[in-house]
Amino acid sequence: MAFCNSCGATLNEGTKFCNKCGAAVSGASAPVMSAPAAGPTPSTAPSQSSSSALKIILIVVAVIVVLGILGIASIGFIGYRIAKHSRVQQNGDNVKVETPFGNVETTQDPAEAAKNLGIDLYPGAQTKHGGTSSVSFGSYHTVTAIFISSDAPDKVCDFYKSKFPGAMVTSSDRNRCTIVSNDSRNMVTINVEAQGDGSQFQITNVSKGNK
Repeated sequence: MAFCNSCGATLNEGTKFCNKCGAAVSGASAPVMSAPAAGPTPSTAPSQSSSSALKIILIVVAVIVVLGILGIASIGFIGYRIAKHSRVQQNGDNVKVETPFGNVETTQDPAEAAKNLGIDLYPGAQTKHGGTSSVSFGSYHTVTAIFISSDAPDKVCDFYKSKFPGAMVTSSDRNRCTIVSNDSRNMVTINVEAQGDGSQFQITNVSKGNK
């Protein structure tokens, strides 16, 4: 609060002349208008952040696309190499496919299937159509054959139980049985089940070492 130097009257702030005596007020000056506070400078951070995120997304998408193209190209090249170096041989019902990775062979001959399995064939059994295959990859040889017989499952089970007396697992009932035999070179699995008045049984032999 300001006072007049001549009469002591109370003066309003910023008054140049005393309202009571008219004396000039020393040191009076026009009120200084303060500059309005500068508002926050518009930030470019959000736009820069959005731009960076978009770039990252585009880079990730580009990498995925490139990997996909390379994967398709690799699969196509491998497929071409396999097709180029594969041979298919057919002799009657026997079909053999030789590839750079191994061989696949099918047969409808029961005797041939039993020979490939290395297991005695149940007397009178016949191979089921399309149910015999032999696959060799590296040192492993897998043969699977499906047979049908007019005899009941328990007779077929008894036959193969006698062939594998030391079977690791043997479970059976009147309509089905499972026999698993394993040694250092072979793992044989036999599944027998009823089919109509007879039976159907599948034999798989996985062996180590070329046949």
